[in-house]
Amino acid sequence: MPRVPELDFNTLSAEQKRIHELIRERVRGNSVRGPFAVLLNAPAVAEGAINTYSAFRASKLERRLFELMILVVARHTGAQFEWFAHAPRSVEAGIEPATVDAIGNFRAPALTRDDEKLIYDTVLELCRTQRLSQASYDRALAALGLERLVELIAGAGFYTMIALTLNAFDVPVPAGGRGLPG
Repeated sequence: MPRVPELDFNTLSAEQKRIHELIRERVRGNSVRGPFAVLLNAPAVAEGAINTYSAFRASKLERRLFELMILVVARHTGAQFEWFAHAPRSVEAGIEPATVDAIGNFRAPALTRDDEKLIYDTVLELCRTQRLSQASYDRALAALGLERLVELIAGAGFYTMIALTLNAFDVPVPAGGRGLPG
């Protein structure tokens, strides 16, 4: 059961309505739900989050790899809504359904693409240890370059913040939607 009631647009402050419309314009699906519905209770935080989200949508890191990063974060944090939102998007972006299934079930995916192996290994290490070993850092830097590595690491941090928000406020997966397995 969600800990924050659904917002009624008619009762929002002028600032909340402005940010609500900004979120509606920028988020896929054109609706305000999930983490943004919670964050809208703190308008300045919601505005910062939607601006950060928009910056990541323009990332130089390939969408397929960005979605893979989100899956690893969602699984690591147990974020049901984040998984619900991004598992289908990752497949649309080119991640194999078997990879999604493996990650969702805490199994190492049988990745055949070197870039996916790199992203998976880097983000998993970061989630598990909150650091990167020098060898992992050097490997990721050599493959991605500094700008895309910063996008990857900052993206993992942003989606961890989203996951923790979803988890702390018990944001449910919409009726008929699929969260994490088991």
